[in-house]
Amino acid sequence: MTYTALPRSFRMLAAHRKVGRLWLCMATVIAALVLTPILALGWQALHGSSDLWPHLFAFVLPTALTQTLMLLFGVGILVILIGTSTAWLVTAYDFPGRSMMEWALLLPLAVPTYIIAYAYLDILHPIGVFQGVIRAVLGYSSPREFRLPDIRSMTGCIILLGFVLYPYVYITTRAMFLTQAANLIEAARTLGTRRSGIFWRVALPLARPAIAVGVALALMEALNDIGASEFLGVKTLTVSVYTTWVTRSDLPGAAQIALAMLFLVIALIVVERWARRRQRYSVTAQRNRNFVPRKLRGFAGWAALCCGLVPVLIGFVIPASYLAVEAWKRFRAAGLSERLVSEAANTIIMSAVATMIVLAFGIIAAYAVRLRPGRFSGVAFRLSTIGYAAPGTVIAIGILIPVAALDRFIDRSMIDWFGFSTGLLLIGSGAALIYAYTARFLAIPAGAAEAGFSRIPISFDQAARSLGQNATGTFRQIHLPLSKAALAAAGLLVFVDCMKELPATLLLRPLNFETLATHLYGEAARGTYEEASIAALAIVLIGTLPVIVLARVGRQKS
Repeated sequence: MTYTALPRSFRMLAAHRKVGRLWLCMATVIAALVLTPILALGWQALHGSSDLWPHLFAFVLPTALTQTLMLLFGVGILVILIGTSTAWLVTAYDFPGRSMMEWALLLPLAVPTYIIAYAYLDILHPIGVFQGVIRAVLGYSSPREFRLPDIRSMTGCIILLGFVLYPYVYITTRAMFLTQAANLIEAARTLGTRRSGIFWRVALPLARPAIAVGVALALMEALNDIGASEFLGVKTLTVSVYTTWVTRSDLPGAAQIALAMLFLVIALIVVERWARRRQRYSVTAQRNRNFVPRKLRGFAGWAALCCGLVPVLIGFVIPASYLAVEAWKRFRAAGLSERLVSEAANTIIMSAVATMIVLAFGIIAAYAVRLRPGRFSGVAFRLSTIGYAAPGTVIAIGILIPVAALDRFIDRSMIDWFGFSTGLLLIGSGAALIYAYTARFLAIPAGAAEAGFSRIPISFDQAARSLGQNATGTFRQIHLPLSKAALAAAGLLVFVDCMKELPATLLLRPLNFETLATHLYGEAARGTYEEASIAALAIVLIGTLPVIVLARVGRQKS
């Protein structure tokens, strides 16, 4: 190496380190933005009136916490039963329609929890078609003579949420079943295990970590729900936060209840980690063979298909068909209202803006770890993804506190300097809502970007650096093109999640600003179900997009 080349190489290395520090600084700022609502929530809860805590402990938290725990326990049991059994069914057995069932079992993911509650409230109404047909068959003439148990109950809420949220367990557990090698099954058979005992003694113990992860995701979604719980008469912590803030105008009380929710979420995560603390895997040098499903013929095959169709019918087909029929009736009677068109535009614009911001922030957080691996960048990355574990209500309360304070500061400053008031600039413009979407869903693109970058050898970075590219140029020329498929799928998931998000949208949307989700919530709360059918159908149809992506990925992995 010549002496003249040394200064240039040092300059290139110094420039690379400088750009790497810039990416790390941006990632740190993003982590601080996500962490701010959590810290603000704790500050507001701890500095609120001390008289509120005795009232909450005496009258609010016992009922809300009891009903929340009952709901989570029931939903957890149901999603384990449905998700694990269906995952084993389509993995261990080959029957007519199996290839269709593999992706059809994902369809309930397209139905938000508040929409399935809205749909079944009308489907199972005492004077509705379903109960009317049953009474006609049984020879009864009025609901006074015969009616089914009211769906507005804890049992009804558990059943409906379970049939919507089981795909979280199905996805993770089926992936684990598919990766279990056939030689493990054969070894169990040679040791005397019957075919009927393979599931209980081999497959299920190995799948416990995947089941724990899926259950934790499903329970956090159940905890985040506000529409279904309120429609079905279950007073959860989320519903208590909303009513305390909106109905009673008590922000400190709402913050204190939200803090209790945050502790519950942390407890769920700790329990999930504890449940798989001793799980270890060993990989042999021998190539594992794929799991070969057992062929079912005749009555057994068709019975397996019928069993697999039950959760699909309850969780997707019945509510989606009802929404399609009601939407068509509404469209024929009154057409497509201008209000609904504007609400659809609001939904698309807000979700699209939030998706672009979330994608950019997720890429920055993941690429900073790529450039500057270490404890600091790893902590910043993990902090930037904690919002996904917090319910939307918690994030919304935490964001309102600093954003409202900043709005007041800007307003006072503009009055002092220029003599006019800006009002609620950030909240009124929807910036606070986009902030909530960003903090809530940043984990999705951050995780996708990290997974995409991890598949790119570090030698690519070194080759690009030797050709004169800095860190930003390497990202633009190499990492972004090679990771665009994963980032596009993550962007689609973020867009649909933003469009379906109800609690944060209800609490942070500007005045006179409605989305499809809030329109549906308002109509269902008033009992005018026919007015909301088109909005609900639109949400379900758009929600099928990530399901299609998941189904295609699942077929490729299989």
